[in-house]
Amino acid sequence: MGCLPLPILFVLGFLIGRAVAGDNGALWGAGIGLGVGLVLGGLFVMLIRRRR
Repeated sequence: MGCLPLPILFVLGFLIGRAVAGDNGALWGAGIGLGVGLVLGGLFVMLIRRRR
């Protein structure tokens, strides 16, 4: 897992937002992608720590 989903979701959100709503949508999409990546990373860490 690592840190790879963060930039992938950031860029994916940027591209989807840009396609849907132009420059303003690109900013919103990048922010949402970054937030989703952080949440998924946090959940992954919680699941790993809970296994011990």
